[in-house]
Amino acid sequence: MAQPLTGVIDLDHGNSAPLARQLYEQLRSAIADGRLRQGYRLPSSRMLAGQLDVARNTVSAAIDQLAAEGYLEIARGRRPSIASGLVRLPAVDAVRGQPVTPAKQRLSTWARRIGRSNWPPTLFESVPRPFTPGLADARAFPHDIWARCLRRAARNVHPRRQGGHNRLALQEALARHLIEHRGVRTEPRQIIVTPSAQAAIELITRVTLDAGDIAWLESPGYIGARVALEAAGADVVGVPVDRSGLTVAGRKDRPRLIFVTPSHQYPTGRLMPIDRRLELLRFAKATGAVLIEDDYDSEFHYDGRPVASLQGLDGGTRVFYVGTFSKVMLADIRVGYAVVPETLVETFEIAQRHTGQLASATLQDALSAFMDDGDYAAHIRRMSRLYRARRDRMVQALAAETRDALVIDPPAGGMQLLARCRVRQDDRLLCARLAKAGVTARPLSDHYIGEATERGLFLGFAAWTDAEIDAGARLIGRVCGR
Repeated sequence: MAQPLTGVIDLDHGNSAPLARQLYEQLRSAIADGRLRQGYRLPSSRMLAGQLDVARNTVSAAIDQLAAEGYLEIARGRRPSIASGLVRLPAVDAVRGQPVTPAKQRLSTWARRIGRSNWPPTLFESVPRPFTPGLADARAFPHDIWARCLRRAARNVHPRRQGGHNRLALQEALARHLIEHRGVRTEPRQIIVTPSAQAAIELITRVTLDAGDIAWLESPGYIGARVALEAAGADVVGVPVDRSGLTVAGRKDRPRLIFVTPSHQYPTGRLMPIDRRLELLRFAKATGAVLIEDDYDSEFHYDGRPVASLQGLDGGTRVFYVGTFSKVMLADIRVGYAVVPETLVETFEIAQRHTGQLASATLQDALSAFMDDGDYAAHIRRMSRLYRARRDRMVQALAAETRDALVIDPPAGGMQLLARCRVRQDDRLLCARLAKAGVTARPLSDHYIGEATERGLFLGFAAWTDAEIDAGARLIGRVCGR
């Protein structure tokens, strides 16, 4: 049994710094200076949480971050271990001219693909910096109403029915919403509720793929999907996107699975028109492929009428529809869901149980109350107006401050936009300079499979006021003008 980390970890519960951050920093320091040597296995998250008198989620957050940065190696069924090959000799970071950490010297393949910039900024930062993509405005959220829903759910909590991990009330509320607003075809029982949209994607890939199966992913595309596909043993093939999204024309390979983001292509924000959607569905039927439709922020559509979901066009036979509450509501509300074909409901319920992809029953009950009372729809209407105005403000501010350095395509919806570099340059270096100046951006080149054909900045706009957008745009303009 692993021994307590006596003399290594000393959390201060009275400190204003979050406990997850304290644990992360103390473990990182102990690994970097050699007090915890390579190969040493940490206690399990449950055991370590008990030793430190903290929540298990606190431990998991710190462990996941250290694994993402390459300090720890994690594998299913095994306790985290200190990564091998960590070099402690000082080296120079070419961007900042400062000594680099061991994590920069040796990042695992997984960590390189995910990148720290893709992790929720609220993990260790109380206030995220502009312009982190995908963040809802927590300041505009109806916290009092949500608190009442949580209190009501906590008072009325009752045991799950035997074998059931998806609350019927939430399944029914979601089914009504998706049928009315997204054209999804579903019965409530087809909705599998998971701890996040990423968890839903991972569950689908595990059930549908065998090692060696070909899986298509948009390029540029969502990095989290690539991680899930490769973890399932798939041979991931990047398929280029044009102004209408992923194209199947001229393709000779026969994928087993195709991952797409047709409502707001990730990260370009482009909308896949109906003719391209129908072409994709015909191709999938002809080749026997299944599709994952990630509709991550489709509730926010600003220009024209939203196009019906792929799942609705297909009839729900070969399309898995994935969504999340964290984009509409708050980043901290980590609940996602998948609409699965009716013939596979029992299979997915079993897989969900055995993989532990279970969402809190109390949280599910609170969400169903929030939806049934009409607060969910009302919040979407308010945020759609607000986010549309912020998108327009962001486009105008970037155009004014960056002059001709960036080309901005206003997205038809969503919570982020893409600013392409007019002159070919290193967008990773540009993002590093922006980070030093106080602005968070993700490089477009990181989202390609293979060689990147364009460079640019992936920027969120939903969570910031007009004044914050203007100030951030001025910083981007100064950095781009160097």
